[in-house]
Amino acid sequence: MQLAEKSSPLVDFQDVNFSYKGSKQDVLHKVNVIFRSHSFYFLTGDSGMGKTSFLKLIYNGLLPTTGNISVFGINTKNLNINSLPDFRQQIGIVQQNCELFEHLTIQENVALALKLQGVTAKKANMYAEELLAWSGLGDYLKRFSKELSEGQKQRVAVARAVIRKPKLLLADEPTGNVDEAQSKRLIGLFKELVKMGTTVIIATHNRQLVASKGYTEYRLRHGDLREYSALRGTSSLTAQLMRKA
Repeated sequence: MQLAEKSSPLVDFQDVNFSYKGSKQDVLHKVNVIFRSHSFYFLTGDSGMGKTSFLKLIYNGLLPTTGNISVFGINTKNLNINSLPDFRQQIGIVQQNCELFEHLTIQENVALALKLQGVTAKKANMYAEELLAWSGLGDYLKRFSKELSEGQKQRVAVARAVIRKPKLLLADEPTGNVDEAQSKRLIGLFKELVKMGTTVIIATHNRQLVASKGYTEYRLRHGDLREYSALRGTSSLTAQLMRKA
């Protein structure tokens, strides 16, 4: 189970409102929430409720309309073109559309993240091979993304995001295109990352997956964010009250 009370704040939303330009509807309305280090969270909500926007706000893909977001102790509004690369190096991001490099093999796609950090090609390729084998793609190392199914691409994207053991992993529907067995495999990988110090936030609409795991769930609905108990399946405290706990 989560050890929120024993771990330090990693992501801190303070009175955050967010709406897209020209829209009268808030995606987020006065959201106050803390995500703590060494923890596992689910972010849920129906389609169109803002799960993807919420994740983008964390990694500075979007900025809040009002309020402040602190990540690793840094106010994201203060990030600039020089500081943003180092900031994002600490975050693993798994997007819904995967966005693999089509001219690279899947092994090269995964190894690239380490090579950019100065790891030798030999070591980077070895680590990528091990991780892809664990993900069930050991026989696909030299294939290109156009040869893979959507579910296989998703697993490659996850491997690429986690190979650097980031402080924070943000995954947008990572199990949306994989079967139940692979979903369990991916969740198992995420759990191991938490043990090694990574905070994991998974956006998903898979209620069965969330209910079966017992981790903290935050649910988005019409701009409001509430914490739910995955074990009890009932509302416990609003996110604002959780900041005062």
